[in-house]
Amino acid sequence: MKLAIVTAYPPSKVTLNEYAYHLVKHFRQQEEVTELVLLTDTTPEAADLAFEEDGCKITVKQCWKFNGIFNVLSISKAVKATQPDAVLYNLQFMKFGDKKIPAALGLFSPWVTKLMKVKTIVLLHNIMEAVDLSSAGFTENKWKSKFFNFIGETLTRVVLQADQVAVTIQKYVDILEEKYAADNCILIPHGTFEIPAEPDYSLPEGPMKIMTFGKFGTYKKVEVMIEAVEKVRKSTGRDLEIVIAGTDNPNVPGYLESMKKKYSHVPQLTFTSYVEEEEVPVIFRESAMVVFPYTSTTGSSGVLHQAGSYGKAVVMPDLGDLSTLMEDEGYMAELFLPSNVDSLALSIKRFVLDTEYRNHVAKVNYEAATAMPMSVITKMYIDAFKSQPATVDADFPVAA
Repeated sequence: MKLAIVTAYPPSKVTLNEYAYHLVKHFRQQEEVTELVLLTDTTPEAADLAFEEDGCKITVKQCWKFNGIFNVLSISKAVKATQPDAVLYNLQFMKFGDKKIPAALGLFSPWVTKLMKVKTIVLLHNIMEAVDLSSAGFTENKWKSKFFNFIGETLTRVVLQADQVAVTIQKYVDILEEKYAADNCILIPHGTFEIPAEPDYSLPEGPMKIMTFGKFGTYKKVEVMIEAVEKVRKSTGRDLEIVIAGTDNPNVPGYLESMKKKYSHVPQLTFTSYVEEEEVPVIFRESAMVVFPYTSTTGSSGVLHQAGSYGKAVVMPDLGDLSTLMEDEGYMAELFLPSNVDSLALSIKRFVLDTEYRNHVAKVNYEAATAMPMSVITKMYIDAFKSQPATVDADFPVAA
């Protein structure tokens, strides 16, 4: 199988680039895949293909631009030129831009690929029904929210024109089947990027590191975490370091810089900025726990799967998809009330004071993560492609 993947890919900083890296790493080791064609966004640097393991041939074709309005045409042209047997789109709703029109137009690409009679599967990381538009940084206006929801529903129908749409949470399958009468949705879990050897769960000497990881400023807010750890320091007298690993959400430039200034008086507060791929294992292994200071969710959590793979206890808000993910995949966490400093402080304190309990949660999470390695996930996609008959021309309904 000659498989094309439409995605952002390192060194791109566009969303889902890291997920694509691990998809490619494991697709290239599947014996059914004879060649991978990466249809990526344009970047000044070459794609990161420095894999240690042997694998199939990889061809990279930079063919679309973030916020480009002609991405549908350039992607379809690249598909025609490379002639893959199948195409996998690695998508979420703002994949092709943070401006509304290019973001929306790009989502027509899977439908166009299907009309070209190429087997097409979309991996959709989030759905509009599970996104709080206000918390995610889109709008707080009630009427604009209704308009965006209408556009989101229409674009969901566009994406559903693919041969199959894979989502990472069973609840998403249920919503798409019930609301859109979709009969082409499948559950393929997020998967775990790397499965290191089981750790010994000991911590390095020095301050206990309490870490959060991601893109911050919209529904991921670091204020509540910083203030909660300050409370734990005062009540326990423990030597604690706060580690904010990651960057601003593109919708909120300057957010982390403003947090540095606001909390400049707080000792042992570290902002790492962007974490390179090779540094990710280090920052997780050195941490005692991973905190999710979220006010809402927008899909399955790659950070949770990473934390599990490195055997880490996690502290999560009791809301939405995170709770569902715990139930579906067997993760364990200390839960807190979203945006509540006292509740978060209590959860962090339990892990700080009780090493046995913290290690128990860490072991449960490691076991959950090892159950779904990316090698299994990529095989599920190959099986999905193999189950598809030859595609035929399809009409595009904009209403149910």
